[in-house]
Amino acid sequence: MQNSFSMSKAEKILLRLLAKPNDFSYSELKTVLGMFGYIEVQGSCSRVCFKNNTHKIKLHKPHPGSILKQYQLDLILEELQKQKLI
Repeated sequence: MQNSFSMSKAEKILLRLLAKPNDFSYSELKTVLGMFGYIEVQGSCSRVCFKNNTHKIKLHKPHPGSILKQYQLDLILEELQKQKLI
């Protein structure tokens, strides 16, 4: 008997975000936020804003690599909790 519940790629990445790993990438963040209707809007230099119809999440793109810092994960999780998305 096969399990009828199958998690999507975005749901698996969301679980990774909730675990706050040390290697969470910017592309994974874009996938998770896209799941909640956020789109990426490039700001000046490394600034970026993810926005949906009612909310904005502002941060700096990681550089020179693509791995987010722990404080950025905390900020993102806090914002998603405030919006009652997680």
